[in-house]
Amino acid sequence: MNIMLFHSVHGLRPAVHAAADRLRAAGHHVHVPDLYDGQTAGTVEEGMALKDRIGKEELLKRAILAAAPYSEQGQVYAGFSLGASIAQTLALGDARARGLLLLHGTSDIAENASVDELPVQLHVADPDPFESHDWLNSWYLQMGRAGADTEIYRYPGAGHLYTDPDLPDYDEDAAERTWAVSLAFLDSL
Repeated sequence: MNIMLFHSVHGLRPAVHAAADRLRAAGHHVHVPDLYDGQTAGTVEEGMALKDRIGKEELLKRAILAAAPYSEQGQVYAGFSLGASIAQTLALGDARARGLLLLHGTSDIAENASVDELPVQLHVADPDPFESHDWLNSWYLQMGRAGADTEIYRYPGAGHLYTDPDLPDYDEDAAERTWAVSLAFLDSL
C-alpha cells in the first residue's frame, strides 16, 4: 500500500521517520514529505509560528505537489495533528484515495465533500486540547454524510501527540495500541 504521511506542526522530526519505518516494516511504501523545508519546532507555539509564516495555502500546495506523483496508483493519506488535517483535505479531494489514517487531529469538512465509502480511522487523546467531544461528534456525522466509513479510537489520559516519544505527551501504551489498530486497518485496505 502506498501511504503519504504528513508531519505535525513540529515538522519532520525523528518520530515521523520512526513511524514511517514502522509502516515500511509492515510492507507499506511510505512517503514523508517535508512541508517545512527542513525546519522543525521544539514546542507547539514555535510550530504554530512556523506554520503561520509559511501559510496554510503554501503548506497545502506543497502537500499536493508531494502527493501528486503517487495519486494515480491510489494511496492512503495519513498524518499527525496538523498533518492529519492536511491528509484529510487531500483524501477528500482525491477520488483514488484508498483510505485516511488520522493521528491526533481532524479538519473542517467542506459541505459538498463526497467520497465513495472511504475508510477512515481517527486516533485521538481523550480529552484532547484541540479536538473537543462536541467537535468530534460533529466531525463524525459530517464524514458520514460525505460518504466515509469512519472509526474513532479515543485514548483516555493520553496527551495530544502521544505517539511521539520525544515529546512530553508521549504515552507508550496508547501509542502501541494506536499502531496495532492502525496496522490492522491498513492491512484491511
